[in-house]
Amino acid sequence: MTHADEIDGRYDYIIVGAGTAGCVLANRLSADPSSRVLLIEAGGSDNYHWVHIPVGYLYCIGNPRTDWMMKTAAEPGLNGRSLVYPRGKVLGGCSSVNGMICMRGQAADYDGWRQMGNLGWGWDDVLPFFLKSEDHHAGRSPLHGSGGEWKVSRQRLRWDILEAVQEGAKQFGIMPRADFNDGDNEGSGYFEVNQHRGIRWNAVKGFLKPALRRPNLRVVTNALTESLILEGRRVAGVRFSRGGRTLGARADGEVLLAAGSINSPKLLELSGIGRPEILGGLGIPVAHELAGVGENLQDHLQIRTVFKVAGARTLNTLFNSPFGKASIALQYALLQSGPMSMAPSQFGMFTRSDPSRATPDLEYHVQPLSTDRLGDPLHPFPAITVSVCNLRPDSVGSVHASTRDPAAQPEIRLNYLSTPSDREVALKAVRQARQIMTAQALTRFRPEEILPGPAVQTDAELMTAIGDIATTIFHPVGTCRMGADPQSVVDPELRLRGLDGLRVVDASIMPKIVSGNTASPVIMIAEKAAQMIVGSSRRAAVRLAG
Repeated sequence: MTHADEIDGRYDYIIVGAGTAGCVLANRLSADPSSRVLLIEAGGSDNYHWVHIPVGYLYCIGNPRTDWMMKTAAEPGLNGRSLVYPRGKVLGGCSSVNGMICMRGQAADYDGWRQMGNLGWGWDDVLPFFLKSEDHHAGRSPLHGSGGEWKVSRQRLRWDILEAVQEGAKQFGIMPRADFNDGDNEGSGYFEVNQHRGIRWNAVKGFLKPALRRPNLRVVTNALTESLILEGRRVAGVRFSRGGRTLGARADGEVLLAAGSINSPKLLELSGIGRPEILGGLGIPVAHELAGVGENLQDHLQIRTVFKVAGARTLNTLFNSPFGKASIALQYALLQSGPMSMAPSQFGMFTRSDPSRATPDLEYHVQPLSTDRLGDPLHPFPAITVSVCNLRPDSVGSVHASTRDPAAQPEIRLNYLSTPSDREVALKAVRQARQIMTAQALTRFRPEEILPGPAVQTDAELMTAIGDIATTIFHPVGTCRMGADPQSVVDPELRLRGLDGLRVVDASIMPKIVSGNTASPVIMIAEKAAQMIVGSSRRAAVRLAG
C-alpha cells in the first residue's frame, strides 16, 4: 500500500473501486510493465478472519468494517419496509462478503444483450471471458477453464433433507442437473462456490495479490473518491480524500469507474454527470447531461418460505446444542468443512413459473436452517428455508445521490413488485414452493409450513404476506446501462457517452439482470473490458506512431 504523499501524480489508468471488477482490472492492466496503474478503494484491507471463513458473511454484513451499511428507501411493494442493503466496503468488494455462489446465468441472457444492440456481448462472445480466469474443480472442458485466477469448487458438505427436496422436486419435473453454468441452468443441485479448500476465494486472492509485487501498480485503501476531474469533454483524473487530506491523480489513458451499481452512478452525479433535475436539486452544476445515470436499477427479490420438519438434521438443531456448536467448530478447524464452510445457500433449483416461459424464470435457494427474519436467531426446532426469486423482474428502480457529501448514502429505490407481472410471478412462486414440499419423498419429514403459514391462501392475503417476508439477495445491476441507443449511459465498449477518457466496468452496465447470481458475470465483464482497454491503447499508439 502506498503512502499518501506518493499518491499524487500521473498514471495511465486510474481504477476507482477495488471490488470484484477493480481487482480484475488492476491485474490485467498492470501486466504491461510500461503501464502505470492506480487502484483506489474506500474500504480497508481484507485481512479480517471473518472475510475468509465462509460463514463469516454473517459477521461482515452489517459490520462497518466491511459493509457500506446502506438501506433502501421505503418500498410500497414491501408494505412500506426499508431493507438493509449490504455492499462490500473492503478490498475485494462484494466478493469479500457475498454468498460465494458461482453462477453465470443463462446463454439467453447474453444473447438478449446482443439483440438489444450490444454487439460482442452474446453468449458465444462472453464465454471465452468466463473461461479465461476460471479454475474449475473438474478441470478444462469446452465449458470450463482450468488454471485461472477464479477458483470454482464443490461445497464440502451434504444434507439429507436437501437431497430429499431434490428427490421431491423430480415429481414436479425439476430434474437433477450436474452443471448450472453450461448456458442452461434448468434443474436442481448443490451450488458450486468460489472457495478453495473450504476458504472463501475473493477477488483479492485471485487477482489483486498476485499483482501487488508489480512496481507499476499502486493500491491505496481508506481513500474516498469524491469526484472525477473533467477538462472540457475529457475525464482527466480523480479527486479523493484520505487521512484528512484531499488528493488528486491524473490519468493519461483512462479512468475506470468500478465502484458498483450503487456507488458508480453516485460518483458520476457528484461530478456533474447525469440528469439536470437531479443535479440541480443538489446544487451541482451540470458538466455533462446524461439522463440514464442512476436509472434502470434491477435486483432479485427473494421470497422466504419456511417449513418445520421432523427427524431431519438441520443447522437449527446443531447450532442450538452445545455439543453441536463444538462439533461445528472442530470440523472446520480440522477439515475446513461442515457448517462453517457453508455458503448462505447450499442447494438450488431453476424452473419456470409457467410452462409458457422459454427458459427458467425462478431460482430457488434452499437452506437447512430457518429464522423469523434474516439476522434473527435460528429457530429452536428443525426447519428448512425454501426461498424463491423472480430471475427476470420487470420492476425497475433508481439510485441517485442524496446530498453533495461523498460519504453519504445515495437514495436507493428498487420499486419491488411494482408491476402486475412481477406480482403474478411472486404468487405463482410461493404456490409452487408449497406444492414441491408436498412431494412423496418429503413425507417422512412431515413438513409443516410456518412462513407465510397455511392460513394465508387468497391472492390478497398472499401478496400482503409476501410484502412482509420478501427480501433482496443483493444483486443490484443496470444503473449505468450499456446500449447502442443514445439514452444508454455507456456504449458496448463501456465508454461513457459524450465524454472521453472514462469507462464504467461493473454490474451497473448490465442492460438486463442475468438469470442467476452476479459475481462471476462481473468477473467476465472486467475481463472483457480489460481486453478492450488494452486493444484501444494499442490502436492509439499505432496511430501516434503513424
